[in-house]
Amino acid sequence: MNKVQLEHMDDHMLLSIINEKLRLECESLEALLALYELDSGHVNARMARIGYHYDAGSNQFKAA
Repeated sequence: MNKVQLEHMDDHMLLSIINEKLRLECESLEALLALYELDSGHVNARMARIGYHYDAGSNQFKAA
């Protein structure tokens, strides 16, 4: 996964990949954003657009 691929990916596919990375590789959203050099505002806006928000307790994006 690289930044360019993520920019052009369908929002629902991005949700699936990010939640998988959070579950298997990163202990927090901040760690994932740093690892893949992603913009927090952009990722959160894309997830909000499809009705999801980050839940730190479960370390996943969940339906609002």
